[in-house]
Amino acid sequence: MPLPLLREPAADWEALLSKGPGGNSYLSAEQERELDDLLRAGPTAYGWEDQRWTLARVGVLIEERFKVTYEISGVWRLLDRLGWSWQVPKVRAVERNEEAIAAWRAETWPAASHPRRSPKVEGGSVSRTRPGPG
Repeated sequence: MPLPLLREPAADWEALLSKGPGGNSYLSAEQERELDDLLRAGPTAYGWEDQRWTLARVGVLIEERFKVTYEISGVWRLLDRLGWSWQVPKVRAVERNEEAIAAWRAETWPAASHPRRSPKVEGGSVSRTRPGPG
């Protein structure tokens, strides 16, 4: 089936042409420096109870401070460009319950980590179609 011919002037189509590679930041260089300073102050300075910056939290901070909305992936790329990287917390959670962890390791983990095995049947096979000798 042939495509219909469009009789639009070429000038109208020029607006749809690429203007070059994307990847421009929504924040200016000055705003990026300010964001870096805000992040260094830590999440507790902005009302969060712990010291972990998440991508969602950074996105909220950017939106509240600069009135710019980023997708989560855009926040990740922005932080990467600013030299921030993901980190594993150095300290354990305050809510950590060592007794509950020990009980889980002793009771739940062994059952979950090893598949159940059928008890061995004397006489060899447990197949209904090929019974063992005897």
